[in-house]
Amino acid sequence: MFHHILVAVDDSPASHSAIRTTAELALLSGAQVRVLHIDTSEVVYDTVVGLEDDAAAHRVLDSAVATLRQAGIQADGKLLDGLVSDVAQAVREAAEDFDADLIVVGPHHRSRLASWFSPSVSIALAHDSRTAVLLAPGQD
Repeated sequence: MFHHILVAVDDSPASHSAIRTTAELALLSGAQVRVLHIDTSEVVYDTVVGLEDDAAAHRVLDSAVATLRQAGIQADGKLLDGLVSDVAQAVREAAEDFDADLIVVGPHHRSRLASWFSPSVSIALAHDSRTAVLLAPGQD
């Protein structure tokens, strides 16, 4: 079934769903899991502005890895820095580096206007990834 699952997380509630779904799949298939968190920045005029501090980024990543390990799953984590506009590409590259056969992401519900200016990561992954992408269901 799956041997290597990459789960991309952020600090949103949607990531809890992605972690829960990843845990279930990894337990069923015996897959190794890599948790990916991208510490994002945005360009404002000619300045790069961090959207998250390093300590918060590490907390997000460490919490997700710990949750998976407590469930008995072989998991590690990877923290990257990147621009918001490059997140989907960074996830694709991380999946290729890990030899992932599945990428799991959580849903983010945004307005049509917001989606017009910046397509969601999950949509960009679904359209451009060579790896299967699973959009984890939202919270109950």
